[in-house]
Amino acid sequence: MIEHAPLPAFDPLAGTVVRAPEKDEAGYWAGCPGVLHDGERFWLTYRRRRPRGAAAERGWHCAVAVSDDGVSFTDVWSVHKDELRTPSMERFCLTRADGGGFVLYLSYVDPADNRWRIDALRPAAHPSEFDVATARPVLTAASTGTEGVKDPYVLRAGPVTYLFASYAEARPGLGGEAHASADIYNVGATTHPTGLATSLDGGTEFAWHGQALGVGQGWDRYQARLNSVVPVPGGYVGFYDGSASHEENYEERCGVAVSGDLFGWRRLSAERPWVTSPQGGGSVRYLDALLLEGRWWLYYELTRADGAHELRVLRVPAG
Repeated sequence: MIEHAPLPAFDPLAGTVVRAPEKDEAGYWAGCPGVLHDGERFWLTYRRRRPRGAAAERGWHCAVAVSDDGVSFTDVWSVHKDELRTPSMERFCLTRADGGGFVLYLSYVDPADNRWRIDALRPAAHPSEFDVATARPVLTAASTGTEGVKDPYVLRAGPVTYLFASYAEARPGLGGEAHASADIYNVGATTHPTGLATSLDGGTEFAWHGQALGVGQGWDRYQARLNSVVPVPGGYVGFYDGSASHEENYEERCGVAVSGDLFGWRRLSAERPWVTSPQGGGSVRYLDALLLEGRWWLYYELTRADGAHELRVLRVPAG
């Protein structure tokens, strides 16, 4: 049983900037990282966002980048939100495919009903070859019985593929007006736990199991979004985003939870966030972690003093 976080809280300002925002202004973000190490290289998915009301507003650009050192990345593929006919995109997740190659999971607002959904692109030998025309549904509001599902994190354990996703809980009387802004997370109509889906065919068809990490009672009572899961002795450690209300929807802080089986999770940061930024709204969010050769590689989105968000990486010795 894991009784404490496997690494101490860190200083997010000590990280190296990997991607900076377009402008040094509030509402301009570079972040939403997802990281994969294939044994040789680092692969990074990330998103760019502009303020509501700006040209190509909200999540308008997502990309896949590659690096030999985990710090300096070069884009190899990208998508504009208009290619998906969507108001906004959010976190993507890159994984290895059975038999070789890669699969990319997409998170975006469905233009048909303004609800968040998750799709997957047909496997490609190299991420530069992904084609959004091959997108197929993985999880939707209808298939999960929720008001929307987004921000996938996918890992393989034995024959099972696990997909964790943030979702908007269904509530009696919740109507279409909650989706008028095309972002139910920003209106306070319901809460947003993390759910779990599993697949036994390598990630093609998923069975939805519902809640894995529920919202808390304090600082994370509105949202608890599990962003990454790392196997450690005794089980798994997960890093999650928490917020107390929709007013903190863009400024979540980072918490830690642990699990023995991936289905049930226990908070280690129930009383307060594990890591926050000393700047702006205090957000450290979308933390994705790798444990490689005795070091933690922590990728995260950070709020700056000017209100913009940037993507950083910090390497921490495992102890």
